Amino acid sequence: MKDVILQKLARGAYLSSVWLIILFVLFPLAITFWVAFFSNRIMSFPPEGYTSSWFLQAWSLAAFRDGFLLSLKVAICASLLAILLATPAGLAIARYRFRGREMINTILMSPLMIPAIVSGSAIYLFYIDLQVRSNVQFASTFYGLVIAHTLIAIPWVLRLMIASLAGLNPSIEEASLSLGAGRLTTFFRITFPMIRPGMTAGALFGFIASFGDLEKSLLIVGPGRITLPISMLNYLQYRTDPTIMAVATIQILLIGCALIISDRYVRLSKTF
Repeated sequence: MKDVILQKLARGAYLSSVWLIILFVLFPLAITFWVAFFSNRIMSFPPEGYTSSWFLQAWSLAAFRDGFLLSLKVAICASLLAILLATPAGLAIARYRFRGREMINTILMSPLMIPAIVSGSAIYLFYIDLQVRSNVQFASTFYGLVIAHTLIAIPWVLRLMIASLAGLNPSIEEASLSLGAGRLTTFFRITFPMIRPGMTAGALFGFIASFGDLEKSLLIVGPGRITLPISMLNYLQYRTDPTIMAVATIQILLIGCALIISDRYVRLSKTF
């Protein structure tokens, strides 16, 4: 009887700690959503009233509007490029055993291990050195920003691709090859339909990683070209009205929708 009571107490303590952690994570998001509808011109508690005009105010500001559109374009391009690069790498790492396999996997996953400000500085210095040596400009350009963001997206796409391939039976591909189909035919008819959910989830997660990046963008963007996180940082230096909360709410909802769709294709609990 005593053991049963102790087990119940331990289970209750465990569940309580889990819920406390969940509330700790969700509380700042709930506050952000709440403050976004305050009518106060300066963020303060309690609110004087509620309004949705801050969302229109955010879209009317060119910095937020242009920053959102630039972040959207860069994130889409970066996620597509990451899919093109990480898909063959994921297939090779998950399916074959070869010399240097672990080293290649470590190199491709390294953007997750290196602090973002360090990797951003390294990319910027590389762009400058490349421009000095070849007279080709990458810093302060759209395609230079896309390349940097592709490096952010590749590890997430690769991780989701490997997680997706782990549950697939390679004997299906071997059967196709043994029946006379070529490798390209086998890939497009057999392998591609099976890994398409992982590719979709990888593209969405790469989009999330790129869309929310601040450090690399801060060092690489050019004059008059800023992403949404940079425009939010600049706005906070001079104003404290709920407009910034309205922008954050839209950003959180967009990223949340992408996470839900990603989880629909590849269970994130099996990936992290």
